[in-house]
Amino acid sequence: MKRILILYLLYVGCSFNYAIAQSVKDSTIRILVVGIHLSGQLPQNDLAKRFGPNLAAGASFSWKTKKNFLFGIEGTYVFGKKVKEDVVSNMRGSDGFITDNEGYPADLRLTHRGLNLSVNAGYVFSKLGHNPNSGLFISIGAGYMVHKVNLYDANQKIAAVKGDLAKGYDRLTGGFALTQFIGYRYLSNNRLANFYIGFEFQEGITKSLRGFNYNDGLSDTQKRSDVIIGLRFGWDLPLYKRTKDFYYY
Repeated sequence: MKRILILYLLYVGCSFNYAIAQSVKDSTIRILVVGIHLSGQLPQNDLAKRFGPNLAAGASFSWKTKKNFLFGIEGTYVFGKKVKEDVVSNMRGSDGFITDNEGYPADLRLTHRGLNLSVNAGYVFSKLGHNPNSGLFISIGAGYMVHKVNLYDANQKIAAVKGDLAKGYDRLTGGFALTQFIGYRYLSNNRLANFYIGFEFQEGITKSLRGFNYNDGLSDTQKRSDVIIGLRFGWDLPLYKRTKDFYYY
């Protein structure tokens, strides 16, 4: 998240002498939009059996036409603390604890990590907005979803999860995914606030990218239906081209 914010601020700084000048208050205009977003998400279907609620942060680049269509790409990093599936059950003793190489209780932390990439198309219904470039916003997209269990050995004393051995436990899973969004997109008349907020939906048809699980010794070839619903807030940096040959921000 820090890297995304730093890149965003650098982009704003580099763009300071470039530009926005056309009036968004009176007419629809072409806009290049660079944005960042943050979501709170709830896994559904097969994904809910493995993970609990999570957060997601990412960045996007899109182009809005004069007819209020938007086309863009985005990437989102997913992270969460709740892992429901016990992927290291074979390491636990009768008391339920994991011991390290020296026979002491181990500090092994399991977390949720993921990445979603998509190409999107949407439309702004400006009749419901405060200016011709704002209003109810809907979009659909297609791309790739991948997620895994991240294993963190805090003391580096568990030989069973070192290096490539962790791949037998991480449940790395990926596949084709569809995305949908519905919400409100706000483009300020005075350029001070440009954002959107609404509900997002993702449906992934995924499968294991490992194929074999160490904890139960079984192959994993079953297809999965991984679904996410969430509330997303995005902050935009819009660039408007002026009729003259220079720009402002």
